[in-house]
Amino acid sequence: MEARIILQIQIPWNPNRQLSRPPLDFHRFIRASSSTSQKPISYEGQKPSKNFVADFVSRNDDSVRSLPIYVGGASLLAVLFNRAVSGIAPVADASSSQSRADLLALGLAVTNLLTGLVWLSIRPKSITPVQPEGVECKVVESDLPGSIVSELLWAWESLKVATCCKSLVIVYNGICLIQIGMVAESLEDKKAIIVNTDKLMQGSVYKGVMKSKAQSYLANLSLYPGRSELPFLPVNTQAVILQPLGDKGIAFIGGNTIRGFTSSDQAWISSIGEKLDATLGRYCIDSAEISRVTD
Repeated sequence: MEARIILQIQIPWNPNRQLSRPPLDFHRFIRASSSTSQKPISYEGQKPSKNFVADFVSRNDDSVRSLPIYVGGASLLAVLFNRAVSGIAPVADASSSQSRADLLALGLAVTNLLTGLVWLSIRPKSITPVQPEGVECKVVESDLPGSIVSELLWAWESLKVATCCKSLVIVYNGICLIQIGMVAESLEDKKAIIVNTDKLMQGSVYKGVMKSKAQSYLANLSLYPGRSELPFLPVNTQAVILQPLGDKGIAFIGGNTIRGFTSSDQAWISSIGEKLDATLGRYCIDSAEISRVTD
């Protein structure tokens, strides 16, 4: 009923009537806008939960590793004390339930003691970055145009900043285009060891990567038998990624940390390799056409 009454109300039309509106208070509007913009935005979403047990264990690693020894020692003393004050003969009797329970408790106590000893003896090896032993080097192929050099230097700077990369060598079409970063030092003249592309391309490491055309990640280079084929890298290089550049070259990326390149780094390096391969491939095609026209 009320809705019907409201709809039936007629508003008289007066064409000479002028609509009046109150003037805007611009000062108040501006002041309200500025105060609203300065209000900090708070995050009201779900906050990540904390694992208090894991945090406690990480903060008290030595105490937690020693805990089974304390528990086992206290249990062993308790069993012996109970055996002494209970009035039972010290010799174990298989027919006695008390003797069987004591034997079971002794076994559990000894197990706790051995577990604590194992936890103290086995500790995870801490992996820390090392300082590469070598000299700084920057060798760029002189015949490359400026655009190619800029892209190679961009790749080096990106890898150096975003990953544990300390050395970069790119061999393409049988030519070492760039050798930059830390390199091995020659024992004779104390100079940087330059890449010997002919010897490198004859090695099993280079041939294996070119045959598979897939990225090869040597997470712990010291354990790899082909380490001798990479003499240009610092002697204490911890990890190496061999990234193929199409079917014409390889990028050697040396790091200063064991297993320092994450899976995200490997995927990103693969994308950089594809980009470099596309750029260098176009340059080789253009150079071949120019030389053909010149001939």
